[in-house]
Amino acid sequence: MVLLRESILLPFVFLTCSVASLPPTATSTTTDYLTLMLFKSLVKGDPMGALASWGNLSIPMCQWRGVACGSRGHRRGHVVALDLTGLNLLGTISPALANITYLRRLNLPQNRFYGILPPELGNIHDLETLDLSYNSIEGQIPPSLSNCSRFVEILLDSNKLQGEIPSEFSSLPNLQLLSLRNNRLTGRIPSSIGRLVNLKSLLLTFNNITGEIPAEIGSLENLSTLDLGSNQFFGTIPPSLGNLSHLTALIFSNNNLEQSIPPLQGLLSLSILDLGQNNLKGNIPAWIANLSSLVTLILEKNSLEGNILESLGNLEMLTTLALKQNNLQGHVPHSITNLYSLKNLYIGFNELEEIGANRLTGELPDSVGNLSTNMKYFITNHNSITGGIPEGIGNLVNLQFVEMNNNLFEGPIPDSFGRLKKLNQLYLSGNKFSGSIPSSIERTKSNPETSLTSEQHIRVSYAELVSATNGFASENLIGAGSFGSVYKGSMTSNGQQQEVAVKVLNLTQRGASHSFVAELCSSIDFHRDNFKALVYEFLPNRNLDHWLHQRPIEDGERKALDLSVRIRIAIDVASALEYLHQSKPLPIVHCDLKPSNVLLDRNMVAHVGDFGLARFLHQDADKSSGWASMRGTIGYVAPEYGLGNEVSMQGDVYSYGILLLEVFTGKRPTDNEFGEGLGLRKYVEIALPGRVTSVVDRHLVQETEDGEGIADMKISCITSILRIGVQCSEEAPADHMQISDALKELQGIRDKLQNIKHLCIEGE
Repeated sequence: MVLLRESILLPFVFLTCSVASLPPTATSTTTDYLTLMLFKSLVKGDPMGALASWGNLSIPMCQWRGVACGSRGHRRGHVVALDLTGLNLLGTISPALANITYLRRLNLPQNRFYGILPPELGNIHDLETLDLSYNSIEGQIPPSLSNCSRFVEILLDSNKLQGEIPSEFSSLPNLQLLSLRNNRLTGRIPSSIGRLVNLKSLLLTFNNITGEIPAEIGSLENLSTLDLGSNQFFGTIPPSLGNLSHLTALIFSNNNLEQSIPPLQGLLSLSILDLGQNNLKGNIPAWIANLSSLVTLILEKNSLEGNILESLGNLEMLTTLALKQNNLQGHVPHSITNLYSLKNLYIGFNELEEIGANRLTGELPDSVGNLSTNMKYFITNHNSITGGIPEGIGNLVNLQFVEMNNNLFEGPIPDSFGRLKKLNQLYLSGNKFSGSIPSSIERTKSNPETSLTSEQHIRVSYAELVSATNGFASENLIGAGSFGSVYKGSMTSNGQQQEVAVKVLNLTQRGASHSFVAELCSSIDFHRDNFKALVYEFLPNRNLDHWLHQRPIEDGERKALDLSVRIRIAIDVASALEYLHQSKPLPIVHCDLKPSNVLLDRNMVAHVGDFGLARFLHQDADKSSGWASMRGTIGYVAPEYGLGNEVSMQGDVYSYGILLLEVFTGKRPTDNEFGEGLGLRKYVEIALPGRVTSVVDRHLVQETEDGEGIADMKISCITSILRIGVQCSEEAPADHMQISDALKELQGIRDKLQNIKHLCIEGE
């Protein structure tokens, strides 16, 4: 018997003393038995009792949970597979597993294994599958794994692995799946990867891999999925990839790729092409329109120029077309209305199905009414579209949001808008319409929010505020804080009643004037006394804190935020912080970011509010001090503030990190379950990555109960989000992420979730 390390000698010898007590049937597999017992001895946590049967002499080893043995030939009675998936086991992986000579499958995903990946596993020459994904394994990937020449699948997703992909992997002739997603890998993809002639899936998304994409990948003729998204790749896309005739998914999003898209017309099996969020230039290639199997086409957030191809209308299977945030010009092709399967159209810089915010010209065709009736958003704002709005718009019966403002539309507003019973928002301002507003719009069941004229900010008198709030009556009081109170009111604007929120400052409170200066407003009351108030749009969905922690007794059946809404809110808040921190001429620090200061409008768009503690960030810190002791709320305030440090943008980032963790766990940082030395951040950190489902909000856990593949992808996205929260809330300010980096990563995760959603729809 060969002992692998001196460090395991003592327990190994101790276990051999028990051989005499083994049942006769086990003596031929003593090595396997003792190795499994040593593996168990390094498991420090087994909350589900998964290994309780291990070592029980009344239960044969081959019947232990997770253990499978061979049934014929020289493998008979020997362990050939160990599968302990999702059992929440805590511990290190024993290097003694290398003693299980006939082990073919080692599956330990979705646990809490930590420490290094033992190099000794490379001595298991029969090993075909290694799945250690969703754990906390650190260190580098051992090059010795290349000794397992029978490897078919290597899955090490969602760990903390660092370093480079071993070039030695090129000697694995049978490898079909290499999945290293969501780690901390760096370096370059070795050019020798072209030797993996049987490789079908190469999944490296969410790492820090750099360099150019090797042209040698183009020689992997069996490759079906190539996902290199969310890394640091630069240079050009290799034209050799056009040789991959079996490729169904090509994902290079969120990198730094440049130049034009090369001729890849040989990708005739492609169903997903995602090149979004790069620096690609030039025109949209004509060959894309010949990819008849294409379901998802994402070219957004590049610098593409020219027109949208008329021939894209030939892609009959297309469900998602994302071309937003480019430099595209010209008219919207009529042929797009031939895409009857299209559910998601992104051709602007907004978030949803839209044709807005480009330099598009021309008229909307009558055939716009032939678009998919599943569409919920139709956005063509901020363009130069002329002519009338087609009556066919009324055929899109599931539309909830229509934004056509700031164009050159003319003629009457179609009466067919009245058929859109689910319409919530209708924005038509900034055009050249004539005639009257159709009465059918007013009769729509949903009573949509409308904007038919240009917005103007109005000045409001004290008398109007008194009238709007019924004399600031107590029944209209909806909130109170250190510097004032907020009342709900109703005012008339452009002949229409509008709900508003009126914040009245308490000028007797020290610091209120500073708070007012931060939030901007002024008037006098009937007694000529100084009176300061702000009038806001009333946001009926209250604040984020309410949605995260609402009481069922108050609201009946609790309405939980789903995954897509939570990440959209996270992006909204990060965008607001980035805007404040990049404000000119002086950055603004919020100083009190928390869920109760994140307000939600009727469309669940997040608005960061309460700037009572906000400060301009002067170069001379003394100039920006005024109430240095007031720097936030317990649980969200940055640790360095407690040491007397000046406020900083990094303090806001810390608060954002805690808020992000709260959004996805549903737990406050001050919850009683967090004892001394734990806290929300530590609570999440120790659960990453293999125990994520035990800490996230239970409603999100239910949402991930899809098919196995879809569920894994959603959990991977949630894991990435929680990691951003942990990195933003590091104790040392220098270790915090930049809010712009956090925003970019969250946008990448959102886009990946949208792709997952599209896959779900396609599978229905």
